[in-house]
Amino acid sequence: MTTPSWDPAQYLRHAGHRARPFADLLARVPDLPGDAPRIADLGCGPGNVTALLAERWPVAHITGYDNSPAMLDKARVEHEGPTAGGGCLDFAHADARVWAPGEPYDLIISNATLQWVPGHVDRFADWTAALKPGGTFAFQVPGNFAAPSHRLMRSLVRSARWRDRLADVLRHEDAVLTPEVYLDRLTGLGCAADVWETTYIHLLQGEDPVLDWVKGTVLRPVLTALADDPEALEEFLAEYRAALREAYPAGPHGTPFPFRRIFAVARKEA
Repeated sequence: MTTPSWDPAQYLRHAGHRARPFADLLARVPDLPGDAPRIADLGCGPGNVTALLAERWPVAHITGYDNSPAMLDKARVEHEGPTAGGGCLDFAHADARVWAPGEPYDLIISNATLQWVPGHVDRFADWTAALKPGGTFAFQVPGNFAAPSHRLMRSLVRSARWRDRLADVLRHEDAVLTPEVYLDRLTGLGCAADVWETTYIHLLQGEDPVLDWVKGTVLRPVLTALADDPEALEEFLAEYRAALREAYPAGPHGTPFPFRRIFAVARKEA
């Protein structure tokens, strides 16, 4: 898999739709054990949803972790500093593949990040071990790898035209596991786990909105791999655009875009 470069502006073009699953995840997180909680947001991106944590826990010390310099720069400019309730919001570089908590946390939360981390379930033991008694580990990941947006992309990169350059740039199809596997792994670590899935039907606006959406996320490895060849990139995008238009036809009020997501909230025994 190619390590993608990230574009905060492109990612934030659909910020409202992307933030809704985080808000739904946050609503299921129970009260935290500390009066001034210590919180980690693993894979914070541009920090727009990390800031929602400060609204829920105004006195918390919240650190957003990410491995993208561009995302961290955006997060620091827009969100870093003291919070209105007397807490603190800061950001730091970290790679979720190897990140190990250096202190106890009341909450470790991750939004649409772990699908980029091969073998992420093997990291759960370290993360839940770092929780204070009564603390919570919560995450949300996309569960739409079988959707047309992803299937068409995989088919295209494996085609005769592109396989020599792109066949190995995308994540494997098992980048996200089933809800049952997540439930089993979390309960096996001694946590009380709540795991569920939801399919959102986002109504997207504008020309080729599904292509615009994936340019901010799943298409990033392809955009990165072809960045030095604008002609080839435009050729790929033209082919993919045509396939997406057929798979996601525009309706009278916009383009419906079904998007399945998997959620988990695991509370450590108090």
